[in-house]
Amino acid sequence: MKIQDYLKQQQARFELHDHPPAYTAQEVAAEEHVSGNQLAKVVVVKADKEFAMCVLAASYKLDMEKVAAALDARKVRLADESELAKLFPDIEVGATPPFGDLYGLSTVVDGHLAEEEEITFQAGSHRQAIRMKYADYAALAKPSVADLGVHL
Repeated sequence: MKIQDYLKQQQARFELHDHPPAYTAQEVAAEEHVSGNQLAKVVVVKADKEFAMCVLAASYKLDMEKVAAALDARKVRLADESELAKLFPDIEVGATPPFGDLYGLSTVVDGHLAEEEEITFQAGSHRQAIRMKYADYAALAKPSVADLGVHL
């Protein structure tokens, strides 16, 4: 299911934007004319034996020790591209929207991103982004919030 179809089904308020192809979070932020603090990027990790979705601002990077603590895991590593392709068969690799529950994954949002009024994120494609209020996103995705990252 396309993320925009899911959001419409849930009667969520959001804006869908088309933009030239952008492959990094910072490129998407530039194309969308938003701060890196408001651009939500998804980083999938394997924590012990389970995959989890970590969502943080483009201006932050994951701190694996913080991620391990937040997920109560002994071993944490980044998911590789082949794992991402299997986990998210309906979207372009690297353009994952931050809704882990749609794919059977737990979702953890970095506390810095949770403080933003609005967030923007990729819509499953390197050519589209969605902007919505963080509160509306949180009501749908029901993420846990933890300290996951360090500012770049």
